[in-house]
Amino acid sequence: MGAGRIEAAAAVATAGGMLAGYALDSLLGDPRRWHPVAGYGRFAGALERRMYSPSRRAGAAYTAVAVGVPVLAAAAASALTRRRPIARAVLAAGTTWAVLGGRTLRAEAGTMARALRAGDVPGARRRLSNLCGRDPAALDPPELARATVESVAENTSDAVVAPLFWGAVAGLPGLVGYRAANTLDAMVGHHSARYQRFGTASARLDDLLNVVPSRLTGLAAVAWSPAVKGDRDRARRVWLRDRADHPSPNAGQCEAAFAGALGVRLGGRNVYFGRSEVRPFLGDGPRPSYRHIKRAATLSRLVGQTALALPTARAIVDLSRVFVRYVSR
Repeated sequence: MGAGRIEAAAAVATAGGMLAGYALDSLLGDPRRWHPVAGYGRFAGALERRMYSPSRRAGAAYTAVAVGVPVLAAAAASALTRRRPIARAVLAAGTTWAVLGGRTLRAEAGTMARALRAGDVPGARRRLSNLCGRDPAALDPPELARATVESVAENTSDAVVAPLFWGAVAGLPGLVGYRAANTLDAMVGHHSARYQRFGTASARLDDLLNVVPSRLTGLAAVAWSPAVKGDRDRARRVWLRDRADHPSPNAGQCEAAFAGALGVRLGGRNVYFGRSEVRPFLGDGPRPSYRHIKRAATLSRLVGQTALALPTARAIVDLSRVFVRYVSR
């Protein structure tokens, strides 16, 4: 078999495995035990204890090692399965299942919606930590709903679209590298006395890797807005108008699109443990309720399904190249 056909077969196996991994995530959600991302978090935590210093240089070295090691391991696995399409497909399926989080995100959103619908505000406050890092102590039902919708919007990109995008671009190393970078950002990329400088490289890398996926998420959310009782023209207008107002260059893309699609107003004062932020409003409608959470979860599912076109398109492109080479002989 020629080199081109080998690469095409590997690409098709990777794409097929990613589709299977998405199906596993949709059916089963995150693995309940021995989750690889949790294991990676322990590795990154142990590495931080060895490499920590309150400087950007130390943080950059830490990020390079913490992301580079799993990427190199994934590259080695890719090389070993280059001529074994079945093994490649199985490996891609398992890896994709491990790095995606779409079903778990929607399940948590559903739990929040049910708690708020039942008037169980204390229960909803207890569950909020599964979605974001805000202090829920003083949040009323609309603010709990807002926090949930914003988390669903941002994590649709982080936990679904971005992994599929980088898997389509770079195969197994792309899947693993993105999830490693995103996990590091959650661990050390936030503003605090300890990570103000050390976490800069991790935060910047995560920002860079999410530039394209966040915009694809926003575009898909606008396109699917009629499916959640929204207006596409309004969603597009809100997205284009408000997406740059968010302090995050990527989260704003997702949140503005969801605000426009759902017809709600997001943004405002966010209280974290020990600090608070006041963010511009996104959208023109009322504050969200439990009903909007359900619609946001549906929109997240539709956007994630749309992102499956990315690995499929990559496989088609590779197959087309082989076909062109074959007929041009």
